[in-house]
Amino acid sequence: VLRARSARCSPPGRPGGGPWTRAPAPPLALSPTSGEPLQTERQAGAECGLARQVGVEVEKWNRVSRRPRKRKRRGTEEVFEKLLPDQLVLLLEHLLEQKTLNPRTLQRLERTYHLPQQDAEVRHRWCELIVKHKYTKAYKNVERFLQEDQAMGIYLYGELMLSEDSRQQRLARRCFELTKGQMDACSAQVVAEMLF
Repeated sequence: VLRARSARCSPPGRPGGGPWTRAPAPPLALSPTSGEPLQTERQAGAECGLARQVGVEVEKWNRVSRRPRKRKRRGTEEVFEKLLPDQLVLLLEHLLEQKTLNPRTLQRLERTYHLPQQDAEVRHRWCELIVKHKYTKAYKNVERFLQEDQAMGIYLYGELMLSEDSRQQRLARRCFELTKGQMDACSAQVVAEMLF
């Protein structure tokens, strides 16, 4: 159970609230002259070519995840496009909205985009997927992230504890014991309150 954080040492709020929730689309604003709704950021982004490319890739990953495990047939293997780091963040955000992704899909996702070698923003979303789907084969990625990216790791500690999975909670406590001496006092206090 998470205890209330002290106001002085709380990290900045995370967009969208708790784990695995995304910020709602901003409300429509009216055009000052015509009274017609202006496009939301999400609608404008959807029209962007890079965002459309991500949407196509999300659909491919959803098909791969739904497909029952069978022997590979020639020509039926999905081909995935190379994505820029910002596109990878968007892809992983969309995949975080999926209720379930099977372990084979997560493994292929990791191999396709070399997720453990990406920047901190991408690796953070990857770790969220690992925690959400209890993908135990990649827990080493979560441990590495908590040790190397301590500022962003605060949110991940919360997600590990909220999962109510004893293995994930042990992982969080073990990583905190290894890194608390390197953390700034406020961050260490916030994480300690979450873990104990």
